[in-house]
Amino acid sequence: MAVTQEQVADSMYEMIKEYQGKKKFKASDLTKAMIEKYGEEEVDKKLCKTAIRSLMDSGRCVYTYFGGSFIEIPHEEGAAGGGQS
Repeated sequence: MAVTQEQVADSMYEMIKEYQGKKKFKASDLTKAMIEKYGEEEVDKKLCKTAIRSLMDSGRCVYTYFGGSFIEIPHEEGAAGGGQS
């Protein structure tokens, strides 16, 4: 059974969500993890790249830069729940 781009994107999102605040992932880290999870026969770098692009385009994840590019879930801004009184 072929792994779809959506399945790979969902797996990446869950991995990022699970480690949020503990670890930052580079695109290459996510690619390696997905190849390890699904196997080289099912997932390649091209599929992972399109899955990452879909995460960015949908707004589920964003690129951040801190001495390198990392993929994270967008942070809620401090004023999201209303202003300070």
